[in-house]
Amino acid sequence: MIDTPLLFSPEVQQALTGNRPVVALESTIITHGMPYPQNLDMARDVEQTIRTEGAVPATIAVMDGQIHVGLTDEALERLARTPPDEVMKLSRADLAVCLATGRTGATTVAATMICAHLAGIAVFATGGIGGVHRGAEHSFDVSADLQELAQTPVTVVAAGAKAILDLPKTWEVLETLGVPVIAYGQDELPAFWSRSSGIPAPLRMDDPAGIAAAARMRARLGLGGGQLVANPIPPEDEITQAEILPVILKALDEAQTQGVAAKSVTPFLLQRIFEMTEGRSLTSNIALVQNNARLGARIAIEMAKPA
Repeated sequence: MIDTPLLFSPEVQQALTGNRPVVALESTIITHGMPYPQNLDMARDVEQTIRTEGAVPATIAVMDGQIHVGLTDEALERLARTPPDEVMKLSRADLAVCLATGRTGATTVAATMICAHLAGIAVFATGGIGGVHRGAEHSFDVSADLQELAQTPVTVVAAGAKAILDLPKTWEVLETLGVPVIAYGQDELPAFWSRSSGIPAPLRMDDPAGIAAAARMRARLGLGGGQLVANPIPPEDEITQAEILPVILKALDEAQTQGVAAKSVTPFLLQRIFEMTEGRSLTSNIALVQNNARLGARIAIEMAKPA
């Protein structure tokens, strides 16, 4: 067995030892999603949502040369207070370097999946996955999240892919990679801030027990990779496509004009959308993360039951 630099919080360690349900959470939304202290309040609230549902939260981050699986409140506040330019944004390519050099790193979807799997955690709740960027036929800008879903056996609960992306191409790539994309409770794929994307869902499931059973069946069949559960934002919190799409297109045009590229694209777009919606995009983002945390906890509870 490979020795991995995992450090479990006492709460997560006790849960895993006792075969209790655990839900992984990413840390990029804390370090790069919003300023202190709003980021700390959000992280605490999401963790509490999972506890209220009967599961244990495991926020994942790299600190002091170790993968922290679950953060104590002290560690969570320390991470939330760290300036974003002092925190590496970690995907598959960056994780080992961050650990080897002892730097602080926040995990994206791909890195969180890797760490969750190493820790024996099968369910991960996030906001939205990365995917194929608009204009990728020229830039080849495609998130590593998609390949990670194809190879790491973790069930990821998200409100679809981020709406700033090329959603049709994102779903096509996932189909090519053999990743199950399951819309929760509706026949259409959600589009992050919006419940509707206009894209029919390839699969639909309506209950956490069924989603857990599908994950177990994939393992029995020897199928690698995870599954994506596309959970629509609650109706009262959504920003409809008709309202958000012009804002996204304007932000994309500004990014192109200013020469924003690579890992800077997503933070730039999200900040401009936040400004143009007068903060509504962030309010909706927090609401959908909470909603995904609730569903993630319910799936984890089903996963923890004897087969």
